[in-house]
Amino acid sequence: MKTVKTLIALSLSGFLVACGGGDDTSSPQMGEFSLGVSDNPSDAKNVTIAFKQVVLKNDTGSISFDVSDDGDLKQVNLLEYQGTAVETLVSGQSIPVGEYQMCIYMQRSETPNADSSFVKTIDDNLYGLTTNSNGSCGGVGADDPDTGRLFFNKTFTIAAGTNSFVAEFDLNSGLQDPHGNKDYWTLKPTSVQLHNNAEVGAIKGNIPSELETLCGTAAGGSLFSHAVYLYSDATALDNMSDFRSDAVVAPQIAPIASARVNDIIDQSGEVIGQGYEFGFVVAGNYSVGYTCVAQNDDPDLNNNPDDLELPFFIHADKQTVTVTNGTVANGDFANTLNP
Repeated sequence: MKTVKTLIALSLSGFLVACGGGDDTSSPQMGEFSLGVSDNPSDAKNVTIAFKQVVLKNDTGSISFDVSDDGDLKQVNLLEYQGTAVETLVSGQSIPVGEYQMCIYMQRSETPNADSSFVKTIDDNLYGLTTNSNGSCGGVGADDPDTGRLFFNKTFTIAAGTNSFVAEFDLNSGLQDPHGNKDYWTLKPTSVQLHNNAEVGAIKGNIPSELETLCGTAAGGSLFSHAVYLYSDATALDNMSDFRSDAVVAPQIAPIASARVNDIIDQSGEVIGQGYEFGFVVAGNYSVGYTCVAQNDDPDLNNNPDDLELPFFIHADKQTVTVTNGTVANGDFANTLNP
């Protein structure tokens, strides 16, 4: 990538806790609702979303939650909440149990504004951040021109007992840098997925420095962006594709998500290695692929290894990564060096 009445929240790694309604059957069962945010980042230095409100809706109406900070917009830099890290936006709200859909409203801005939604790139340039999606699910100010809507069409259940959900932003696949005459970044609503924590685990692993060196040599040049891509089942290295708007043609397989490779820091603040983490992965079997040229993966273009100016390729793979509920799968690349 060339580089939170009736309201909810944001990159939802939030918590939903419900409790029974007692013996009085005339009273509806209530659930206690909480919500937070998490991210799989793109190649940017800061991706801040200014949240306005969150709305839950069903056939009986809508419930809205104001997520502002003392009247100010709730600004969250998603890059501070990678892997399993979560920023809570809605906490301890009691609502009737049942099936719901959700909308999250953000303030959009096409001009650079540090008090709104924005992107800061590696070179410290500030850009506006917007989304093309709008419309109302209820709530206040949903139809304002500066309001963007992130709509979760798939219904989810708030039941009696403990319910924990996370809405995760995958910015690599859904954050578009300025194109054509546009001087702002765009967030695609499809980049946000809602997960039930009871049905997810995590993948965490290390990237050896030797592997980074080998990938850099293969790529050439001097600009590198290290990332790990997640694929379904046993996807062979040669079949690991990029993010793209067009359908991927078999035997190529499109990635499910990607995670930035970050420094691993010990208790004394020293960098002791490089690692990555997928925080909210549905239980199942996966393969992962490492690349050092994630900056060349534009979700609106088809980026291939033979591109003369912006080649993209997966350099090394790790197979048979099994995720089970509530556990962290080993995704180390220590034994996967591919010269």
